[in-house]
Amino acid sequence: MKQNSNLVLCVDDEVVGLKIRKILLERAGYQVLTAPDGPLGLDIFFAEPIDAVVLDYSMPGMDGGQVAIRMRQAKPEIPILLLSAYIGLPGEVISLVDTHITKGEGAPVLLERLSSLLQPVNVSHP
Repeated sequence: MKQNSNLVLCVDDEVVGLKIRKILLERAGYQVLTAPDGPLGLDIFFAEPIDAVVLDYSMPGMDGGQVAIRMRQAKPEIPILLLSAYIGLPGEVISLVDTHITKGEGAPVLLERLSSLLQPVNVSHP
């Protein structure tokens, strides 16, 4: 697998899940920053040249939907992958993010979705 140097921000209040995701993404060649909550995630998002966000939906205080709104307002071009333990997310939340997966779908799905979000889009002009 070719090394890439994309900077990914992972935001999740579950410390163990965050650590595992960081290791997984670093092994896949990504640079990873982590945040244990929405407000800190936004601070990092605004301060660093983030290429993509892996965002947990269910967090105390500020949920993933609220975080995604703020991220979209500031840098709408940055892809957001929303992670959730829940199957049925509100439509207004789904519309804010580029893709979403459930935590049960596992590492291969996460890596594949993230990789596809970071692929340069080939636009063909007729």
